[in-house]
Amino acid sequence: MAPKYSAGVSNPAVRLVAIQDTPLSVDDVLKSLDDDASGGLVVFVGRVRDHDHGKGVTGLSYSAHPSALDRLKDVCTRVAEEYDVTGVAAVHRVGDLAIGDLAVVVATTAGHRGSSFEASRALIDTLKAEVPIWKHQLFADGTDEWVGAP
Repeated sequence: MAPKYSAGVSNPAVRLVAIQDTPLSVDDVLKSLDDDASGGLVVFVGRVRDHDHGKGVTGLSYSAHPSALDRLKDVCTRVAEEYDVTGVAAVHRVGDLAIGDLAVVVATTAGHRGSSFEASRALIDTLKAEVPIWKHQLFADGTDEWVGAP
């Protein structure tokens, strides 16, 4: 799956929205938010960790519902409208990921750091709560678990 970048997002502050099966790039997110008006830039990077709830994790896979990109656009647009930001970006990985791989990168820019911190926190929290992307974790003991699936 090639990266799916946003189209049809009417808010100019929404700079990058993508769901992709290729490795994520923090540099791509930073480049999408580059502007001289922003004094604050906050980035959150979610990585695949080697444990969850006391169990060893050996890998995982993310699956996205066909509506996930549109839902992600909606979340980014709402954050752009509700917070005093100049830029919003969010990318999420799907497919098989190894320990240490980047799973999600979100970032916001604003005139000042406080607004950017608040908006970035809202962006990742709302993405996790509302965008239909599901995680299938594989554990070292041979068991597995779906997270976030309906």
